[in-house]
Amino acid sequence: MPDLVTLDRLQIPATVSGVGGANRARGRSQIAALDDRSAVLSWLARFTDSPATLASYRKESERLLLWCVLQHRRALSDLTHEDLLVFQRFLADPQPAERWVMAPGARQPRSSPLWRPFAGPLSPASQRQALSILNGLFNWLVEAGYLTGNPLALGRRKAAPRAARMSRFLPHEHWQEVKTTIHALPTLSERDAARAARTRWLFSLLYLGGLRVTEACVTTMQGFFCRRSADGRERWWLEVTGKGGKARLIPATDELMSELVRYRRSCGLRALLMAGDNSPLLRSLIGEPKALARSAVHEIVKDIVRQTAARLRARGPEHEAAAAHIDRVSSHWLRHTAGSHQSDSVDLKVVRDNLGHSNIATTSIYVHSEDDARHDATNAGHRVNWELEWASTPRGAG
Repeated sequence: MPDLVTLDRLQIPATVSGVGGANRARGRSQIAALDDRSAVLSWLARFTDSPATLASYRKESERLLLWCVLQHRRALSDLTHEDLLVFQRFLADPQPAERWVMAPGARQPRSSPLWRPFAGPLSPASQRQALSILNGLFNWLVEAGYLTGNPLALGRRKAAPRAARMSRFLPHEHWQEVKTTIHALPTLSERDAARAARTRWLFSLLYLGGLRVTEACVTTMQGFFCRRSADGRERWWLEVTGKGGKARLIPATDELMSELVRYRRSCGLRALLMAGDNSPLLRSLIGEPKALARSAVHEIVKDIVRQTAARLRARGPEHEAAAAHIDRVSSHWLRHTAGSHQSDSVDLKVVRDNLGHSNIATTSIYVHSEDDARHDATNAGHRVNWELEWASTPRGAG
């Protein structure tokens, strides 16, 4: 049996390679792939210009192909609808865990022999996401003339439950606690000062700009530009490329520009931006300056929220609920926090355009003020009034 390794290093036995798969199309294929692994790699090659999408799609297709070869002992192009029902149960509980699941707290590089394709069982929402991605894979392989049919197409069309309101965000008081942690970071050594400055800039960028992590990692300083408006004022903007390769302009507020100048000075750069400046928005601290990896951004954010949660817990058990909520924060929560806080005081269409949503219904999940007002009105006007009606009548009398 082959070792458990990443997709790019996987050596698949001929018996499960898919060369003679039962679901293989017998006509002329539109791709050069002769086996399942090559076909999956052809599909993934379409997403090389979108690192976040590529990483997500590779993860799900890799899990499926590894399961086919190492656990189910069938080629991907042999899979039936029933096989994929078994695979979905596997996603919910990947066993044996010692073979499939990463050790707790261990983040291993893909080149490590300790690497595993799972961090743990997938939630129902993550299972739906995985199967949605794989459905796209199978559809493409059918369109490419590699497969005859899509075995996932027979699945039940269950709509994913939509949250009534966004809950993965930091309310203002929790956001203030996070900022307090950042403000108190040590700065005595040159290395600590550089790390603190970068952390402050990272949180400022994700919060004030509402950027996705990938956008922050791939955008350069050249994304900032100044444009004179109709009233003669000069305004700064940040151009980023988001999902689907769609470009959008984000207002670079006075505060964001001040934070940018502060960060650039901490890096030994000129405060003023120069044309053609292709240096990254977020720089590594070690070696030659290069763009910060997405994994590094996630680690920086998690470190800050862990420190914040620990500081709150040290105050006493009455702060446990707040600490537990902050402990759950990921880097993407900062984008949700930006949207939620903007919606308190900015027109929803403006928030939609700032965040790059194609549908304002997506943006509306950030609006909490209407819910709060509805709660207050219901609390004040809809009562059962047991105490008021029988306040003067002894219990059991009459």
